[in-house]
Amino acid sequence: MSRFTEKIRETKETKVLVKLELDGKGNVEVRTPIPFFNHMLHSMLFYMEVDAVVAAEDKQSFDDHHVVEDVGITLGQALRDALGDRKGIRRFSSLTVPMDEALVLVAVDISGRGFSSVNLGLVREKVGELSTENVPHFFWSFATNAGLTLHVRKLDGVNEHHVIEASFKGVGLTLRDACSLQGNILRSTKGSL
Repeated sequence: MSRFTEKIRETKETKVLVKLELDGKGNVEVRTPIPFFNHMLHSMLFYMEVDAVVAAEDKQSFDDHHVVEDVGITLGQALRDALGDRKGIRRFSSLTVPMDEALVLVAVDISGRGFSSVNLGLVREKVGELSTENVPHFFWSFATNAGLTLHVRKLDGVNEHHVIEASFKGVGLTLRDACSLQGNILRSTKGSL
C-alpha cells in the first residue's frame, strides 16, 4: 500500500507544490522564499521520516503570511490524502522536546477533526524573515486541513529560535509516531476517523 500524494495549490498570491511519501526515509527538499521557514519545515519533515518536496512561489511579495498559510493548507491536505482510510495508524502521540534551554510539549490525535492550539509565548516580531505570529497560523492551517487535533505548548525557554525549532521538530516526531502503521484496525470506537 502506497501512502504517497502530490498536491498543487495555486491562487493569485502563491503557487505551492507538495509531494509526500509517508513511508520514506527523511529525504526532504524545501524551497520557499522564507529561509527560516524552510529550515523549520525541513526539520519537521525530516523528523517525520517522510520523503517530501515542498516548493512555494510568492507571486505578490506582500509579506510572509500567504506563503506560510498556503504551505500549511497544501501540506495538511497532502497528509490527509496520504493517510487514506487511516486503518492501522497509531493515531495518538505526544512527547516533550528539548532544544538547549527550550522545552516544548506536542500532542497530536489524527482524529479527522481539525483543531490546533498553540501557546509558545513568542514576543519577537520575527525570526529571520518569518513573522512569529505565523508560527501558530501555520500549525492551524496545517492541522485543520489534515484533520488533526494538535496541541503545542512551551514549557520553558527564552531563545525563540530554539522554542520554534523544538515545536516543529516535536510536531514531526509526534506525527511520525501517530502515522505509523500497527496492524490493520481503525482506532476509533465510533468506527470512523
